Amino acid sequence: MHYDLVVIGSGPAGQKGAIAAAKLNKRVAVIEREHSVGGVCLHTGTIPSKTMREAILHLSGYRQRAVYGERYRDKRRITMIDLRRQIQHVVDHELEVIRDQLDRNGIDMLTGTARFTSPHDLLVENHEGHSRLHADYVLIASGTRPMRPEKIPFDGECVFDSDEILNLKSIPRSMVVVGGGVIGIEYGIMFATLGVRVTVVDGRKTLLDFCDREIVETLLFHARSLGISFRLGEDVIGIDRLKEKRIGIQLESGKRLITDTVLYTTGRVGDTAGMNLEAAGLSADEKGRLWCDENHRTWVPHIYGVGDVVGFPALASVSMEQGRRAVCHAFGQEFLGSKILPYGLYTIPEISMVGPSEEQLTKDHVPYEVGISRFREIARGQILGDQVGMLKLLFHRATRKLLAVHCIGETATEIIHIGQSVMAFEGTIDYFRDTVFNYPTMAECYKVAAFDGLNKLGFDQRATETFAEQQMAEVLVPVEV
Repeated sequence: MHYDLVVIGSGPAGQKGAIAAAKLNKRVAVIEREHSVGGVCLHTGTIPSKTMREAILHLSGYRQRAVYGERYRDKRRITMIDLRRQIQHVVDHELEVIRDQLDRNGIDMLTGTARFTSPHDLLVENHEGHSRLHADYVLIASGTRPMRPEKIPFDGECVFDSDEILNLKSIPRSMVVVGGGVIGIEYGIMFATLGVRVTVVDGRKTLLDFCDREIVETLLFHARSLGISFRLGEDVIGIDRLKEKRIGIQLESGKRLITDTVLYTTGRVGDTAGMNLEAAGLSADEKGRLWCDENHRTWVPHIYGVGDVVGFPALASVSMEQGRRAVCHAFGQEFLGSKILPYGLYTIPEISMVGPSEEQLTKDHVPYEVGISRFREIARGQILGDQVGMLKLLFHRATRKLLAVHCIGETATEIIHIGQSVMAFEGTIDYFRDTVFNYPTMAECYKVAAFDGLNKLGFDQRATETFAEQQMAEVLVPVEV
């Protein structure tokens, strides 16, 4: 069978790439393993973990504690069955949406494992047999899988990775999370919210280095209030099974931790094994990832790589745009992508950001000022019971141009897009001062933060005069007739 485009993987990157090609009247096929339509994002990653988070917040009454007290709880004894029930409901619905989208766009869905037999030819194998495909272009969007070192005794019950955590039979009394990255921190705080004694072990001295430090410190302070312990700068050198299904973790420093369960999350590797990339003239790096240029083309011109398999930032939202960008480049269509990308961490509370951190602006010698609003000062924040939330606006002292937005708290991943829009149009912080927001809403945080930042500039006469001169220069620009 001949196709204009064959997509390996049906996650966010593969879906959007396939649909973009179909909109250009191209013949498209998507290859995915059986029972894996939607990829890691739908079955073990983004959708399940975020659904679990919302279920925990609802069942534990977390959001209502500050308003109604600690006794407010939807369910006294929460089980993994409760969490999986909600996850399965959401996954089934999203799976139907994906299948319907692919079908409506005339995209062939092939089930099985794919491997190259030549740069343009692929073999798709499943329990019923095999199919041979010839493709003008190939889009590799195979995603990633958890890194599983051989020395770690994984069993899926006491020692497990992030893909296996959804299959736990019961909620444990204690858990050690090995790896303080995004996945480890998200799951660690989720289980701590349920009352699990959680310890996070990481070899680095600091966590979430790509985030604003003040925001991270706020998150860690809240995590410790939930009872989470952090062992930073510590490497795990051994995991042993003890009596009564207990696990012993030996640290390089000589410390020993005893726990019921271990969540091992020290990174992910590209899911390219068995794809026979060598037959296509490709090779993956030591972590199974593919190299690609700014248009996501590999060094084999007709083969593109998108999504988590190409590495950072490994976000579903970014992967979707990568899929569209690659297809547009392959078929000669113009693509004007956004240069300002938001990041969202679904911790408790959530974190979101767009633009550089204070540390990066300082390193680049950018004269910036900060405007801050705290959710407990906002009427809507009080209604929601958020006592730790905060919004930070970073803007240029001379031009007042908005440089970055950093947020932690309820709805952080939602309201971040207000700042993102202003940044995309190169707006100034004055926009928030002069705009009317609905009241009470979390969007009001922008107005409060803008006033806070502008008040600080009020003490700097030089910055005020410079901004006034620039405004006057723009007014007096001669118009060509």
